[in-house]
Amino acid sequence: MKNHVYIYILLLLVALPLSGKAQLVPMPDQKEFVDSIRRELDYGPYYGLYKDNYFTVGTQPFAKPTSTNSDVKFQLSFMFRLTEATLPWNSYLFLMYTQKTFWNVFQESLPMRDINFNPGIGWAKPFFSKDRYMGKLTLLLEHESNGRDGDASRSWNKISLCGSTIIDEWLMVHAKFWIPIIDGGGNKDILRYCGIYQGGLMVTTPNKEWSWGLTWVKRQGWNLNMNTIWEVSWRVSDKMNLNLYAQYYNGYGENLIDYKQFHSRLRVGLVFKPKFFSEF
Repeated sequence: MKNHVYIYILLLLVALPLSGKAQLVPMPDQKEFVDSIRRELDYGPYYGLYKDNYFTVGTQPFAKPTSTNSDVKFQLSFMFRLTEATLPWNSYLFLMYTQKTFWNVFQESLPMRDINFNPGIGWAKPFFSKDRYMGKLTLLLEHESNGRDGDASRSWNKISLCGSTIIDEWLMVHAKFWIPIIDGGGNKDILRYCGIYQGGLMVTTPNKEWSWGLTWVKRQGWNLNMNTIWEVSWRVSDKMNLNLYAQYYNGYGENLIDYKQFHSRLRVGLVFKPKFFSEF
């Protein structure tokens, strides 16, 4: 419980500048950076990465690794632009798809424990102020399920409002709120475990070689219960979109099949990141 309190205090301190006028510190190459974003919005490409794409392997920390508490987790995520940035307010529509897989490679026959499918359609509006990129607002209609039937079926839908803002050249804050539409008979209580909103921050070095991230998902209830995801990555080369990666998940709802079970997993591997900003 104390750790949860500390994390809330940290996020509150980071978000304080948003309560007044956010002072965005200009970067030396900020104009070139903003021009690159504008070119991407106006001319494409119309297909690319959406969330981080990673492949990791790991186990439960401070416990003896076994075939039941060790696994492979990987995620594939991409988007298709449906329009140019010529809609009202220079916004655009897109389709997105994310697939998250949990693979028990240390068990006999190497079974896939769970595969979570997350397609959706979204509307996004980036914000600029003179020669500064300030952030982005996204409205999503998304579905998530594990593609099974019967007692193993898990699914829900969300109308999500997402936002991110650049506080400094090394700090981004993001948040996501959703209206749930729960249609899965086997997961009526999913909000108690998978949450009702999320927030987080991303810290990078000026050259973007290192990045550290924290995402927290508030579970339903008035107490300070939440799931947390800690991440760190190191870019191997300036010429390659390849990063060494470590992720620590602590909480419930990591996957849909056993969303009621508590998981503590530390995994390491590789991650490929979107060109400008990751989605959460």
